Amino acid sequence: MKLFFILTFLFSTALQAQSSNEIYIKIGEARTKKSLLAFPTLQNLSSSSSTKDIAAGNEIFNVIKNDLEVSTYFQLIDKAAFLEDPSKKGLKPAPSEANGFNFASWKQIGTEFLILGGYSTVGGEITLDIYLYEVSKSALVFGKKYKAGISSARKVAHTFANDVLKSLTGKEGMYLSKITVATNKNSGQSREIFVMDWDGANPIQISNHNSIALSPAWSPDGKKIAYTAYVQRAKTKLRNADLFLFDVTTGKRQLLSYRQGINSGASFSPDSQNVYLTISQGNSPNIYKINLNGDIVGKLTNGPSGAMNVEPAASSDGRKLAFSSDRPGRTMIYTMNTDGSSVKRITFAGQFNASPAWSPDGKKIAFAGQTGSNFDIFVMNEDGTGMIRLTSAKRENGRPANNEDPTWSPDGRFVMYTSDRTGKSQVYFSTADGAEERRVTLDNYNYYKVKWSQNQ
Repeated sequence: MKLFFILTFLFSTALQAQSSNEIYIKIGEARTKKSLLAFPTLQNLSSSSSTKDIAAGNEIFNVIKNDLEVSTYFQLIDKAAFLEDPSKKGLKPAPSEANGFNFASWKQIGTEFLILGGYSTVGGEITLDIYLYEVSKSALVFGKKYKAGISSARKVAHTFANDVLKSLTGKEGMYLSKITVATNKNSGQSREIFVMDWDGANPIQISNHNSIALSPAWSPDGKKIAYTAYVQRAKTKLRNADLFLFDVTTGKRQLLSYRQGINSGASFSPDSQNVYLTISQGNSPNIYKINLNGDIVGKLTNGPSGAMNVEPAASSDGRKLAFSSDRPGRTMIYTMNTDGSSVKRITFAGQFNASPAWSPDGKKIAFAGQTGSNFDIFVMNEDGTGMIRLTSAKRENGRPANNEDPTWSPDGRFVMYTSDRTGKSQVYFSTADGAEERRVTLDNYNYYKVKWSQNQ
């Protein structure tokens, strides 16, 4: 069941919410100092004590807690430091509530922000009443009521976490976004395409070719996913790398490009009406533009003779493509205009640079670079300057791990990628400066070519 309404309400008596335009946390300053946040366990405000209802409340709490920790803006205060028992106090401060909490108890332990909430369940629905306070000013930032089916508990939690970030930083969070990835999660030796929440929850398989499916890509509007699958031809019985288009809303699939050879590496135009991809047609792979009927609109690269031009990535403003090419003898990253003009090489170091990915604002490009025996994730300015290295993980045997397939979060603060540091190719992400890193998938399957949706 979808989240069907969010009702905002404010105190109108002793406590008033501050201006919605106020910025409480400046993003640049948050890199050097995290805000101290107290977030006690949610109270069960209903008479229900069923295992299912309590589990839903606990899930909301744990998802919110993880979201806020991941944000890198907060340091959560250990509950052992609390000076009053939140479970025995109301969600509003005294004296506006008879058994209200005391701001002084939270100021004394250095709390900057306080979140107090409770949930109730009735007839398969869950309601979350929750408040965010700025403790130093004894002020309400916002209070809201969220109501949805119990099955949408995680969505309620992600929605609240987004609201917290929007209220404190002025910038929307990425907690309602999705990722798509190729994995052997459900298919033994084959790989299929899955969609899941950004944190790896709620995986849904969207392809079923019993073959190798790879390189999924979101349309900017989040309504379609293009991917390549090696599909057996009826006449020749040989498998060909064909490009498919999956409609997320209807669940329908269409064959988009099935020219003999490679049809892979899709990237959508900003209006979601065209696709850039690599087509070989028995020759060296080149980058083409096709429409959603599969018709070729234009050929954007033409060699040089024997060179591969692959992995096109469109910038969000639709003005440029980044791509990989081995035309200099080693595979390097290039950019060009989306009509194929003004080709420019932007990486020169390392042995092999691949999988370019534009940041949402078009100012940065992430890519996987081989500097020795392994690949790591790097970020550079769109002209190739200012390069930094995000990853340097090692396997258990001490050898460097491979970190590949970078993709940006919709807010541009994080880069996600795959890494084989555990022996399996799992999904990780780090801040765009490489300061903090987290693991997303926690199983023994392999994941490849992860892509982060750019819409919520």
